[in-house]
Amino acid sequence: MAHDLLIKNGYIVIDSATEIAGGWIAVTDSRVSAYGTGGGEPEASRVVDAHGRLVTPGLVNTHHHIYQNLTRSYAPAVNGSLFNWLTTLYPIWAAIDEEASYLSTAIGLIELAMGGCTTTMDHMYVHPRPHLIDAQVQAGREIGLRFMPTRGSMTRSVEDGGLPPAEVVQDPETILIDSERLIRAYHDATPGAMTRIALAPCSPFSVTEDLMKATAELAETHDVRLHSHLAEDEDEDTFCAEVYGCRPVEYLERVGWASPRTWVAHFIFPNDDEQQRLADAGVGVAHCPSSNMLIGGGTAAVQHLRSIGMNVGIGTDGSASTDHASMWMEARNALLLGRYRGGPAAMAARDALDIATRGGAECLGWADEIGHLRRGACADLVVWDTHPVALAGALSDPVEAWLRCGPSRAFHTVVNGDFIVENREPTTSALDDLLRRHRAKAAEIQPR
Repeated sequence: MAHDLLIKNGYIVIDSATEIAGGWIAVTDSRVSAYGTGGGEPEASRVVDAHGRLVTPGLVNTHHHIYQNLTRSYAPAVNGSLFNWLTTLYPIWAAIDEEASYLSTAIGLIELAMGGCTTTMDHMYVHPRPHLIDAQVQAGREIGLRFMPTRGSMTRSVEDGGLPPAEVVQDPETILIDSERLIRAYHDATPGAMTRIALAPCSPFSVTEDLMKATAELAETHDVRLHSHLAEDEDEDTFCAEVYGCRPVEYLERVGWASPRTWVAHFIFPNDDEQQRLADAGVGVAHCPSSNMLIGGGTAAVQHLRSIGMNVGIGTDGSASTDHASMWMEARNALLLGRYRGGPAAMAARDALDIATRGGAECLGWADEIGHLRRGACADLVVWDTHPVALAGALSDPVEAWLRCGPSRAFHTVVNGDFIVENREPTTSALDDLLRRHRAKAAEIQPR
């Protein structure tokens, strides 16, 4: 049988248990159909020589705010705390429209693909105008990444004791009606889906308790996933104590979110008992190393969380706080932070790769099809490119060298069997026009 695609002569990581030096992997009908050692390659319609490069499952991004690439490195906000940063940028984000949502998403997905990401979620929680997520879905379909946009929301404006201005919040009825509309229009639960929808009220300090409960019920009705920020900042502890009379984790439990359909971003400040309770409930965590370092807000106890049974993925977070969307860089920073926190034996490159692939797939509820390259998996993979100068002398362990040596980026990024990045460059023919329009839109919304 001739396969559709064969990638040969690579160091192939199938999953955490299987690596093949000098191996090959075949794709048929957008699925991994076979793999093996060099010398026994089957026939294929297209053959790509990896030339000894590392080949891994595509990386899975579990937390992002793509629209924020319109305000990347915005000077008045770069040195603020989390709350200062948000209050500076909220008024600017109030100018976002469908075009801004489309352009930021298209550029953001291309950037992710260049950093080895093949599946991403996105947390769009500002809604100054309707149909912003519809525009994201359009961009996702055109660029070709596997995509889980989330219907984020905020109801608590400054006037109601929250942080955002009234222009970017909505009433609960509008949010719930649109959430159900988006699920019915775009959520694809079938195997191999390219688009799925999740529901994502922003945070304990930006939505009401009633909306959290109603969103959990809607997610249960339609069998979709739930996402929010949790335990990101010590100020959140104070806010929850004053407004809800409890700590953030207890609040999550109280509103019906402590379930396997939930994954939360950051999770930096829970105590030991709270960590164990959410692990036992099946809640996952999106670890955002670069964002947490830039904001200076601490970092999640990643290896401890994994040791108690919690699924942990990696997130690039919003481009305005992280200023990049490279999952390779996030994996490297996860490795560095893990060792900084726990010592030189606390985390290895394979741990970081497992978090960025299998862990992310578990968080998104997609581990049956993505995050690995076993037979039957979606054909989402990356052939990595690290300059030979950077790899000089790295002879014994290509996986460790991938994160230690760098910088690395995708030589090829394949999603659903299609090349999104080929020979280091995005395959999107309209990239120059997208960049021109993105720059114009960013200049339009940023104050002069």
